[in-house]
Amino acid sequence: MASRFSFDVNGTTIALDDIGLRLRGNTSRRRPEGNPGDLHNATDPDWHHVHFALDFSKNIETQRFKGLNKLNLKWFKDDPNYCREIYSYDLFARYGCWNAPRASYCKLTVKVKGDAKPAYYGVYAMIENIDEDFLTKNQDKWGAGIGFLWKGGWAGGTNATFTTNSTQSIGVEDVNIDPSLSVYYAYDLKTRKDELPAAQAELTQFITDLNTKTGTAFQTWIAQKMDVPLFLRTMATHVMLGMWDDYWVNGNNFYFYFAPNGKAYFIPYDYDNTLGTSQIIENAGTQDPLKWGNMTKRPLITKILEIPQYQALYKSYVKELVNPNNYLFTAARSIERIQTWQNRIANSIPNDTGEDMSIDDKPASWGNQPNYRLKTGNNQGGSNGPANYFLSRAASITW
Repeated sequence: MASRFSFDVNGTTIALDDIGLRLRGNTSRRRPEGNPGDLHNATDPDWHHVHFALDFSKNIETQRFKGLNKLNLKWFKDDPNYCREIYSYDLFARYGCWNAPRASYCKLTVKVKGDAKPAYYGVYAMIENIDEDFLTKNQDKWGAGIGFLWKGGWAGGTNATFTTNSTQSIGVEDVNIDPSLSVYYAYDLKTRKDELPAAQAELTQFITDLNTKTGTAFQTWIAQKMDVPLFLRTMATHVMLGMWDDYWVNGNNFYFYFAPNGKAYFIPYDYDNTLGTSQIIENAGTQDPLKWGNMTKRPLITKILEIPQYQALYKSYVKELVNPNNYLFTAARSIERIQTWQNRIANSIPNDTGEDMSIDDKPASWGNQPNYRLKTGNNQGGSNGPANYFLSRAASITW
């Protein structure tokens, strides 16, 4: 739908007309108001937190917001701390993972035409979209022009694991207002969609080479096809954050970009279920970073880690993150950052949905490690009462 957008910061307002607005999310997608079948109630609305996607060029091709074509607004679903996704992308930036998107906070207000007053939705995460503008922004690093960008995830019983090159799992999604008519793919092409056959050929060849090359031939090939140090730096950060709904564990939630410079890049994505919100794996705060997920059906990471020099590099990144002299992942500095953010947003948390109305130092209620805290707790990984995630994660590194 077409909407008017305004962004206010430090007394300055940026206003844009006729932008695209839609709901987003997979299992988290729901109605922003009322129950199924209900019409909008202008006098007594029943608002709900939802994720939104903004498309500034939907109706005006050249329109941008601060150089961005799209922007994602996410409510802090299952994150009583109101900080997990913000902390994660901040850590990627601090540790030089320039391939990750940027994120910050915003206060979100939605005005329905004809209503007497707008609905205040509260504090949201504002996250850069992975699209052509994101690729162009980084063209000094991966080359000018637009290559083939894939979103990897789960679709139709298939996960994006780089273990099969069947074109049945590779395509361009088609989302219909009738869910039964929608078509999804484990590898969803996001750029140059009219060139799907060429994109499929490039991806399937990469998957074939990844799985069939061995020894020196594989080491030479992967060094040519990927920026391996950047990938390992990203994965080290990713594992220390405790991201399990990912490529290594779940074959999910990442982008993969075949860049104009001839290399392929892993782009991290979707970091709300992190920092002690644990599931599928036994304990995100104590799991061995060398055995994070599936060790036989995730060749993109496991085959690289079988190379001694790359495993040593990966381990050095993990140790660098927890080094108390680097101020990256240490408990004291992490708590300081989180507390600063929470102080800024605390008075803005109460909202018209009546949901998620306070900041609470706990993980998601459905997780398998309810003892984790971010600002208090011991270093014992939940085995002896409330545990601090940062202290426990650092204590688990014994190399």
